[in-house]
Amino acid sequence: MRDIPRLFAPPPPAYRSRREFLARAGGGFGLLALADLLGAEARGADTAVAPNPLAPKPAHFGARAKSVIWLFMNGGPSHVDTWDYKPELEKRDGQELKGFDPATGFFAGQVGPLMKSPFKWAKHGQCGKWVSDLFPHMAKHVDKMAFVHSLWGDSNNHSPALFKINTGMSRMGFPCVGSWVTYGLGTESQSLPAFCVMYDTLGRGVPKGHSLNWGAGFLPTVFQGTAFKPQGEPIDNLARPTDLPADRQRAQLDLLTRLNKKGLDRHPAEAELTARVETFELAYRMQMAAPDALDLAKETEETKKLYGLDNPKATHFAKQCLTARRLVERGVRFVQIYSGGMDNDLSWDGHSNIVKNHGGFALETDQPIAGLLADLDRRGLLKDTLVIWGGEFGRLPIAQKGSGGRDHNPHANTFWLAGGGVKGGVSYGATDEIGFKAAENRVSVNDLHATILHLLGLDHKKLTYRYNGRDFRLTDVSGTVVKDVLA
Repeated sequence: MRDIPRLFAPPPPAYRSRREFLARAGGGFGLLALADLLGAEARGADTAVAPNPLAPKPAHFGARAKSVIWLFMNGGPSHVDTWDYKPELEKRDGQELKGFDPATGFFAGQVGPLMKSPFKWAKHGQCGKWVSDLFPHMAKHVDKMAFVHSLWGDSNNHSPALFKINTGMSRMGFPCVGSWVTYGLGTESQSLPAFCVMYDTLGRGVPKGHSLNWGAGFLPTVFQGTAFKPQGEPIDNLARPTDLPADRQRAQLDLLTRLNKKGLDRHPAEAELTARVETFELAYRMQMAAPDALDLAKETEETKKLYGLDNPKATHFAKQCLTARRLVERGVRFVQIYSGGMDNDLSWDGHSNIVKNHGGFALETDQPIAGLLADLDRRGLLKDTLVIWGGEFGRLPIAQKGSGGRDHNPHANTFWLAGGGVKGGVSYGATDEIGFKAAENRVSVNDLHATILHLLGLDHKKLTYRYNGRDFRLTDVSGTVVKDVLA
């Protein structure tokens, strides 16, 4: 009994009585409930206003580009053997690079001497751009291109470097550029995927990191890339089953839509339900539109030859580039094409024999990419289509010991952009005299992403998504638009 009085001890000095304490506590619980109700109402209102997450949305300001074709050279093409000419590297061929940290590349125990480019170089275009003989076809279009020679990253390993260049983060789980763009702008085409991905068709596999490179991360899954299969029908179930009449299929989808919307009424904050409804509807519309978009037989023989469909070395990549043009002219927002597959020799990962490695992949891609640029230009599509070329990192100016190849280089990388409001025939930034590190007007991956978004009319600081109590963006907490490459 001596402990009983403690259960009824006087309230804290802030309250005059126990009754006042309970009254205030009860009021607080009521406010919490009201806040939740108001939040649910707001979320429901948002759902009602925009039931289709892929509907076209206004840009933050005037867009220079409407769509993107990203040509991803998977594996890490060597900048000093493609677009970044270094006469000093030729002079110092065979010399030791003093002070070099052997952990810079991936193979710390295979550090060799400086190695000159084994390719021949020449000036091209009115801008006088130096280009190696790997790209005789693309060299004809340098006056359309803006080269960024001072891109740098922070990883010497493929998967994190791929995640970085695709999502802005070196770890998995974040939305890629294509997902952010379709989240911010929607798509003009409601009968084709907003974001399409094509990877290697020669059985060499997908990039390291797999579909996370075109995933939506914490964004609703409706914004992730639709990957076309490398063999057979690019998209499963494009043809309606012969025993399913159109009216019955429509009735099935209507029933699914009603059921899913009932679930959405009960759980208005569940974005995946909205995505599910739109996915079913998009699949239905694609059965009508996609076969036509993917039918290359409708192209003229001249167009097919322009891309290199008659070139056995380039046929597979030529088909993908021509498909990309057919998609963007039908309103698809974002297309990404990967050259090269999983393993070292099956991609631009030239650890050994850079002549054979880069020479082979250049034969596959040079004519198709040049054809794409020419075709977009003559159709009046290039002014509205941003074309991007690049890989996850560059290569070291030193040789990988005893191999005739080059190791990874996170410190220097070259990208080029064309069309879509880009200034042609310019080069921005520079590496040092041997191409080891970005030295002048350094451009981070965040800067590159900010520039891509800007060309599409999106302010990278305003394109945000709230997740786990924080507003995330593609460029994280940095990024500056590279204005010198804008027309």
